[in-house]
Amino acid sequence: MRYSTATPLHMLKTKPSPAATTKPTVVSSESPNYFRTLGQDAPAGLVVFLVALPLCLGISLASGAPLLAGVITGIVGGVVVSWLSGSSLSVSGPAAGLTAIMVGAIHTLGSFEAVLVATIVAGALQIVLGFAKAGIIGLYFPTSVIRGMLAAIGLILILKQIPHFLGADTDYFEDMDFLQFNGQNTFSAIASAANAISWGSALIGVISLLVLLLWDSAPVRRIAALKLVPGALIVVVLSIGLNLLLGQFAPALQVRPEHLVKLPIITSFDSLVAELPRPDWSALTRTSTYVLAFTIAIVASLESLLSVEAVDKLDPHKRTTPPNRELMAQGAGNMVAGFLGGLPLTAVIVRSSANITAGGQSKMSSFIHGLLLLTSLLLLAPILNWIPLSALAAVLLVVGFRLTKPALYRMQWKLGWQQFLPFIITIVAILFTDLLKGVTIGLAVGIFYILKANYESAFYMHEETPRADDVIHLKLAEQVSFLNKASIVKVLNSFPAGSHVVLDGTGSASIDYDVLEAIESFRLSAHERGIELELRDIPQVHVLAH
Repeated sequence: MRYSTATPLHMLKTKPSPAATTKPTVVSSESPNYFRTLGQDAPAGLVVFLVALPLCLGISLASGAPLLAGVITGIVGGVVVSWLSGSSLSVSGPAAGLTAIMVGAIHTLGSFEAVLVATIVAGALQIVLGFAKAGIIGLYFPTSVIRGMLAAIGLILILKQIPHFLGADTDYFEDMDFLQFNGQNTFSAIASAANAISWGSALIGVISLLVLLLWDSAPVRRIAALKLVPGALIVVVLSIGLNLLLGQFAPALQVRPEHLVKLPIITSFDSLVAELPRPDWSALTRTSTYVLAFTIAIVASLESLLSVEAVDKLDPHKRTTPPNRELMAQGAGNMVAGFLGGLPLTAVIVRSSANITAGGQSKMSSFIHGLLLLTSLLLLAPILNWIPLSALAAVLLVVGFRLTKPALYRMQWKLGWQQFLPFIITIVAILFTDLLKGVTIGLAVGIFYILKANYESAFYMHEETPRADDVIHLKLAEQVSFLNKASIVKVLNSFPAGSHVVLDGTGSASIDYDVLEAIESFRLSAHERGIELELRDIPQVHVLAH
């Protein structure tokens, strides 16, 4: 019986573990002189602010929390977390993925003030996770799954913003789940919007989208002065002007109030402080507070780690975010947000993508977005409340398309099924569930291919011919883990009676105990099967009888 080469000689080693294939965790090497890139960061911060403001308000509304809570969290994410984080481009704020948890938490604990205490405890738990170096879990997500997550978020942004773009949606602005809180789903909401178009909003949305596309065209980009002005700012100013003109000359087309930004009016800093909810410390005596805190800490940590991993892949400078530092930064942010009356925060891919798309270069852009949120809360609310949501939807449509470009699908297809299937399954799963469930499903598919690769690359096997009787030489790989056990056992059991088998571990730096136990079981039974076995540099272990 002959055995052909299962793996080429240059592929003798097992495929490295996910941790070994990821980029090393190093702090970004960017210059500490943040003013050097201020010319790019300031416009990007403005764009992120314009995108983040309605998102903060919408998530507050969907969570059943005071409207100010989301804005407070956005401010903390920009002003505090941006400097504590090791990421240069990620933007933190209230996350859509936590809205369902918040709704249930307020009902369970009885008040938003009690939830604030759970948020503070969750932040402390995240800091502990950071010190315990739990951030390494973020390094185990395959690239195909991360790319699938980004593409899915791009598709969701496009699908979810179409109703806002048409001025025919009552859903909140950053609902990222397939099943919406108003009983509809992503596709039924689009169908409903198509039957209830607000023509004024649609007109402003179309004009805004055309302006954004024009602003990003090659002729405009060649004009140096125009590069300093973000297209989103032009769109916002233009949309306000268009809506005012519609009010003067075509009142029936003017955008309805429910499709404008809704920022609470604050008359002074003292009135702002008076409006902020305060933690109800009596919640510390209830077990349910700690259950909620643990839930928030785990979900927020996973979303943050996924987001910064995705941002690192989008970063044109390919800087790397230290994951454990990110957990501690998010934890500190949640503690501050909880004290000030805000929602839990995470690193958020939508705002981060808008930051990268707008040309952000350093964490200064996130900081500027936080300052603008604070300024808007104190000074600009009456003006910002004139902005049509359809104009902001146009901005997010462009961001979404850049995340899910057709070229990305073509590239993943060319990489083969091992990369394409986890990628496309992650996209479909996120579209029809939510971010964490979809990524979990994609990760399971990715793990299947990792197991399959380990199954196929555990050894190199060939037949030696100098002897009169054939010798089957099984040379183990450099690293042999328990993942390789199945393939090795299968091959050992396939040897026919009369075989001369050499099991060679001379090139192995590590052989897992599970594999050694399987080899020892084969050695003990080999003579009964008429197999002559020779072990080279493979230690024997004791096999317990059951």
